[in-house]
Amino acid sequence: MIQSPLPQHWWPSPAKLNLFLHINGQNEKGYHLLQTLFQLVDIGDQLAFEVTDDGAISIKSELEGVAQEDNLIYKAAKQLQQLSGSTLGCNIWLDKQLPMGGGIGGGSSNAATTLVALNALWKTKLSESQLADIGLTLGADVPIFIYGKTAFAEGVGEKITATELPSKFYLIVFPNCHVSTAEIFAADDLIRNSAKIAWQDYEFTKTRNDCQKLVCDRYPKVANLLRQLLEYAPSRMTGTGACLFSVFDTFEQAEQVKRILPEDCQAFVAKGINTSPLHEYLAILQLTSA
Repeated sequence: MIQSPLPQHWWPSPAKLNLFLHINGQNEKGYHLLQTLFQLVDIGDQLAFEVTDDGAISIKSELEGVAQEDNLIYKAAKQLQQLSGSTLGCNIWLDKQLPMGGGIGGGSSNAATTLVALNALWKTKLSESQLADIGLTLGADVPIFIYGKTAFAEGVGEKITATELPSKFYLIVFPNCHVSTAEIFAADDLIRNSAKIAWQDYEFTKTRNDCQKLVCDRYPKVANLLRQLLEYAPSRMTGTGACLFSVFDTFEQAEQVKRILPEDCQAFVAKGINTSPLHEYLAILQLTSA
């Protein structure tokens, strides 16, 4: 019988926010070209890995309604195994804390943590850029978690410029409705012609989320919750939704608003961070095993 992982064996898989999201057009393959500022935060999921020598990849924590072969964690492990030629396998556990389909990067972060962790545990020695290339085939947000820095991104997510932002606290709210990213990006009335900006010129009040109006029009729960949050602080939708966030200077301010939110939504208070806890964990592991 396989034992549950010990606490020290859990690898962080942090969430992110899109502080803004501008869609600038589409490339010849039909992929949307965008600009966004990824803010990493200090909440997230956790994954644990047990290396095996049989070459099999097995996820021990099932996600409801997601077959193992469709799970980004499994796909990430399989691609790393095939690209590196590793004959090792693994058992993988997921401690899922983030809402699925919320636009805060849960699945993408899980895939990135899998690539970073197994690259270390299997000793496959792929570079960060090679891992990011694998990640980009799994999702546009995966590379940002592999590089592990709060960053400005553009193109289809492959052009990344690490940056540092002042420390803020974010009230992140999931209205318990799921928004399909594919549905939003396929919509005829989605804004696709936003002018590009230089990342140095970023200001929250001068940017927006080009998906926000479309989602609010189609999902009244998102619209109603956003209206409520805007009464207390600058607020916006992240990604293609459905999660919303409000920006505060202190934890106490965010917590105070959290306490008055409707009971039928999930809410978290998180601190913005400039370096991923995944990379801090990796550095400690490498130091202790040296």
